[in-house]
Amino acid sequence: MRGHMESSRLTLGVISWCMFVCAAETNTLHTGEDGLLHLNKGNFNKALSEYKQLLVHFYTPTSADLHKVSEAFEEAAAQLQGSEVTFARVDTVKEQDLTQDLNATDPPFIRLYLSGDKHSPVPCPVPTTSLSIATWLERRAGSPADLITDDIQSDELLVVGFFKALDEAYAQVFYEAAVELPDLTFALTQKHDAVSKYGLGDDVVLVLKKSRLMQAYRMRPETTKEELIVFITVFQMDPVTEYTGQTASQILSSPVLNHALLFVRKSSPDFPAIHAAFDRAASAFRLKVLFVLVDVDEPRNGRLLEYFRVRDFEAPLIRMVNLTDHVTYHLPSQRLDEETITKFCQDYLDGNAKPKMQSEPVPEGWDTGPVKQLVGSTLEKVAFNPNNTAFVLFYLPYSPESRAVFPLWEELAEAFKDQEDVVVARIDASANDINMSMHRQYPSFCLFPALHAERVVVYTGKLRVKDLVKFVHKEMEKAKKDRVLEDEDRRKYREALREDEAKNGRKEEL
Repeated sequence: MRGHMESSRLTLGVISWCMFVCAAETNTLHTGEDGLLHLNKGNFNKALSEYKQLLVHFYTPTSADLHKVSEAFEEAAAQLQGSEVTFARVDTVKEQDLTQDLNATDPPFIRLYLSGDKHSPVPCPVPTTSLSIATWLERRAGSPADLITDDIQSDELLVVGFFKALDEAYAQVFYEAAVELPDLTFALTQKHDAVSKYGLGDDVVLVLKKSRLMQAYRMRPETTKEELIVFITVFQMDPVTEYTGQTASQILSSPVLNHALLFVRKSSPDFPAIHAAFDRAASAFRLKVLFVLVDVDEPRNGRLLEYFRVRDFEAPLIRMVNLTDHVTYHLPSQRLDEETITKFCQDYLDGNAKPKMQSEPVPEGWDTGPVKQLVGSTLEKVAFNPNNTAFVLFYLPYSPESRAVFPLWEELAEAFKDQEDVVVARIDASANDINMSMHRQYPSFCLFPALHAERVVVYTGKLRVKDLVKFVHKEMEKAKKDRVLEDEDRRKYREALREDEAKNGRKEEL
């Protein structure tokens, strides 16, 4: 008996020691092979207290789209080693609780924490290179005086500010815009001869490309940093921008959310005329619509054609899309002259254009598996069935984040397999137009309660089966109470109709 007790104490001691060691390792600050400080829930607060400037990259290892950002971050950390800024990284897959606590589930994914302030980080613009990060940090710590130069000749794009005085508000707004656009070269000049050749006066901002004036913006007392950023980001681009690997990020990050896309063969004989008409139409919509050219002969554009469901033999054609709702509009004409394109764009802006509804064919056996595979033509029928609660995963097939959720969705369907009034489904958001307002970040998780009213509840909690099940049951209980009120309203409505019919019948008899 005594030996058994000693053995038990020894086992408990080993377990306690292991727990102590594990906790110590979790709370320890250590630098990985990538040269970055690796943070987790256990050591994040410690890092905040030890480093006055902590630049944190919240990254997802499986995200191909963010791979370049990750490389730029590592290179910047190596280049700025020994500076006042400490570079750190948080794995959002392993550290979901920490990511949720810091509200770091949405962009921007690089944030600067200052003097231990956990709740008010400074967002870093999405970098294209390590130089972007270094420039951003440098400009944040500087002032407008750092941009002063009399040489405004440049082979590349240059944003120039010309102001009467550097201590006026205009110069400060200009500098704040420069901080937010670290990929662009900014300059300040007080040399009047430098801008007088463009026929401009004081307090103006010029966008120059190879010393050629693209556009000028006259500052006003009410001009904000945001307005100036929109102006610069729009006019740094040509009226028509060709979609390439180099311009893709620029197009997708544009503040102009309405995009007109011309799908065309650059090798076709009629390309010069079509491009000229598209270019002329673009000039009238510079701050309202972004005009994008997509060469269907380019193999690397295959994903874009697939997303918009454009087949190469259909070119040339024009599609319009808004990046907030992803509803697509199709130019209903084979004529692609300036007048037709301009009218289509104006109709779209005026709300008179009709969306092009797309749907994949209904797959065979779509409703026989645990997870139902919906398409555009079956979504509303299933989602808004008043007798069922439907939980739908909206995904993009080429997104690693979307594919990573598939096994979880199968587990969720298994958890509800004995409840016939609960439908677990998914739909490819890239191949099916969805004519309803909802959260448009993918993957997106939308629950449709069993009600006559068309209600959508977006789930934003932890991606665990138990949390998803709890969410469904909670919404179902709420829907039951709402259904009682709804049924009562419908009963009163039917009674009112019968009373009206009876009154009208008596009037007719008289």
